[in-house]
Amino acid sequence: MRHPEASSARDLRLDVFRGLALVMIFINHTPGTVFENLTSRNFGFSDAAEGFVLMSGIAAALAYAKFFAGPGPYWAGTGRMWRRVWTLYQVHIVTTVIAVGIAAATALWFGGFEMMQKNVVSASYKKPLQYMIGIPLLTHQLGYANILPLYAVLLFAGPVLLWSALRWPLRTMAVSVLVWALVARFWINFPAFPNKGGWFFNPLSWQLLFVLGLLIGIKLKQGQRLVPVRRDLLALAVAWLLVGLGVAQFPAIQDEFGHVLWFVQDRLNLPWFVMAFDKTYLSGPRLTHALALAYVLSAFPAVRQACAHRLAAPFALLGRNGLAVFGFGVVLCYTANGIKTVLPASFALDLAVISAGVLLMLALAWSKEAWRRAEQRAR
Repeated sequence: MRHPEASSARDLRLDVFRGLALVMIFINHTPGTVFENLTSRNFGFSDAAEGFVLMSGIAAALAYAKFFAGPGPYWAGTGRMWRRVWTLYQVHIVTTVIAVGIAAATALWFGGFEMMQKNVVSASYKKPLQYMIGIPLLTHQLGYANILPLYAVLLFAGPVLLWSALRWPLRTMAVSVLVWALVARFWINFPAFPNKGGWFFNPLSWQLLFVLGLLIGIKLKQGQRLVPVRRDLLALAVAWLLVGLGVAQFPAIQDEFGHVLWFVQDRLNLPWFVMAFDKTYLSGPRLTHALALAYVLSAFPAVRQACAHRLAAPFALLGRNGLAVFGFGVVLCYTANGIKTVLPASFALDLAVISAGVLLMLALAWSKEAWRRAEQRAR
């Protein structure tokens, strides 16, 4: 029997929450504004990045799972996914070049040399030859512009992951968890060049969220849920979200919680990544908080109804055009950071740069959909 949520129509929850994530990413990437205090990272252990990757996995399954469900061959689905990877790569390179140009223009024409010292842009003049090699190889990624390389790697592996998830969901999830644990245990990461270290978003760790998104998307296409709604699980998820809220908002709770985590980890001799708050390796509290939030939001029909309301339509518009909006958001956040570097801080400036950025992202998304409609009428 099909689940009541099964529908051939587009699930607006995915669009709306992806749009919300894009807005919060833009705000978080313009640090120092008062609006930064309102984004999700101030109310728990995870932030919009975890939600974005999880929803990317869901969207990938909804879009491409049909190509891998049958006996094959699978070249049609693989070609579509890898064509998307190529698009992601192009958007990343273009936005990176524009971001460097904005930083350089801010320094050259407005005296804001601080922009050349943030977000590892400084490698462009400290190690110029190595920098020009690292950018196209994705081994050097600017701050605020490093999510698309992660998504490109995950989607490149998507054909194998989808094929496996459709046939052996439990085994696929088990292998994904094992890889996540081993990678953190032995500090394995994709290489960085010319700077030392690895990728800020380690694909070998973040693949776990993407795989879980694939499994959720596959179940959605079947009119089912990956994890059923149960009162005990819902109570546990809500409790963990409340713990995250308390830790994020109250320093006293944060201190006590840190002591508790240290005590538990020390007594049980747990691996570091189970209790740490590391973003690169997607450590335990961040991962479980993101999953608890997704579970709670997906459990209540009122959330679906709210996402279908006309007030949520702007966020759905952004979510439907996620790649273009994210790439444009990178350009806008570097522009906003440049403006804030050279002008004195004020609430009026914060309001101007954030509202202008969101309105421009909405304008881009609207223009893309208007262009598509015009093309359809022409055909």
